[in-house]
Amino acid sequence: MGAEVRIYKPSKTAMQSGRSNTKEWILEFEPYDGLKLDPLMGWSGSQDTSRQLKMRFPTKDDAIAYAKRRGLTYRTQEPKERILQLKTYADNFAYKPAS
Repeated sequence: MGAEVRIYKPSKTAMQSGRSNTKEWILEFEPYDGLKLDPLMGWSGSQDTSRQLKMRFPTKDDAIAYAKRRGLTYRTQEPKERILQLKTYADNFAYKPAS
C-alpha cells in the first residue's frame, strides 16, 4: 500500500472574483509526519517533504490514473456545484411591498 493522496478541485478564494484557478484537479499528498517545534527559533517544521507537492491534472480521471500507476491510495472530493441566481439589473429597482 502506497502513500495516501487526496484528489480535489479547488474552490475559489474569497479574494477572487473569477474562477480561473478552479478548473484543474489537484493531487495532494496527505501528511504522514507531524510538525515539530524548533526549540531555538520556535519555527515549526517536518521531515515530510511530500506535503509541499501539489500536482495539477486537467481531469479527475487523469489524476486517478496517475495515483493507480504509482500505487497510491487515493480519495476524491467532489466539488460543490455553484448555484446561480440569475437577476437582471432592473431587479435592483423593482418595487417590493413591505410586509
